Amino acid sequence: MTEQRSNLDEAKPPRVAVVAAGIISPLGAGLEATLNALREARDCVSPVERFSVEQCRCTTAGQVEDAWLADVLPNDRRARRLHRASRMMTSALVELLEPAPGFRPQLTVVGTTSGGMSFGEQYYRALQQPGARAAHLPGLIANYPPQKPAIDALEACGLASPCQVIANACASGTNAIGHAFECIRTGRYDRVLTGGYDALSELVFVGFDSLQAATPDKCRPFDGARNGLVLGEGAALLALENLDQARARGAEILAEISGYGISTDNHHLTQPHPSGIGPRQAMERALQSAGRAPESIAYINAHGTGTPFNDAAEGKAIAELFGRVAVSSTKGMMGHSLGAAGAIEAVFTILALRNGFLPANINFRVSDLGLDLDIVANKVRAADCAVALSNSFGFGGTNASVVLEALAA
Repeated sequence: MTEQRSNLDEAKPPRVAVVAAGIISPLGAGLEATLNALREARDCVSPVERFSVEQCRCTTAGQVEDAWLADVLPNDRRARRLHRASRMMTSALVELLEPAPGFRPQLTVVGTTSGGMSFGEQYYRALQQPGARAAHLPGLIANYPPQKPAIDALEACGLASPCQVIANACASGTNAIGHAFECIRTGRYDRVLTGGYDALSELVFVGFDSLQAATPDKCRPFDGARNGLVLGEGAALLALENLDQARARGAEILAEISGYGISTDNHHLTQPHPSGIGPRQAMERALQSAGRAPESIAYINAHGTGTPFNDAAEGKAIAELFGRVAVSSTKGMMGHSLGAAGAIEAVFTILALRNGFLPANINFRVSDLGLDLDIVANKVRAADCAVALSNSFGFGGTNASVVLEALAA
């Protein structure tokens, strides 16, 4: 028994490969459309059309077009009752499975914040309406739980696996990927489906507007005159697999996840600690997990919401830990998709690694004098980048970072 334990202690942990991915966001439906939009540094934020914003300061958001979701599920009575988040998740999973039809997850880990929040809105409004049909209310309740879109997507694609949901503010998507990564790295699982989703919700939109965290202007991450975020929506899924097993079966490997770090700074309900200690600890722990030094990171896909406090804390942490590494936030292009952001931005980072460019930080006009950062401003930058970091930070001081690496062919 002692000898067996010694051998286990000396064994290297399994490496974790991304063998397939699927995505839908305001940038487009699918990896190819997303790649084209990233290369063009396309601004995909538009006036909100789904609900009235007449009384809001902010009137724009990144929105997934309904036409992209129309044919995702059959046009039957059951499908018509599903939340649009279920359609987004199904769209992402269908794309993921196209190049990897044999991928059968042993576990599904998904990050989100609002779940079926808009169905919750409809439910409580229906209660106040005279003559509300009782038969309509159970359907609204049934679609409210945050695991429902993930379960609907699995069922639509003929898959079944245990499903775990992580709801940890805006770090949720990266938390989900990190948890899935550690499930494989510990040897407990060989194949895990992971990612995140969030759908634009009036309740959430008005909440951010009431906090005055949303801007009536453009979202300008790291800009000296930034004054708030815009919201977005979408879904992204990644198929993670033990790297040795993936190679043995000849699978295409999109990237390797090599490190994951988390922290909580416990400073304020909505503001990060101004010292940047929370983001710094998450990034340091991700590097330690990956066995990487700060100078090995060639690009950081920043959380970069465009809010004064978030960008200042994150920028300070990046500058102190990495120096003048290339940094960009892609939220100017599509808004902040909350629980989906970490998953969507991980896919953006993988596309950048595989295609030799760094995504642009659009709407950038003037540097913040308090931040010494190498911002990839307004246009993509050609780069042969092998190792990148993706950050997600949320309300309550929750922070998460993952290290992503391109693998040589």
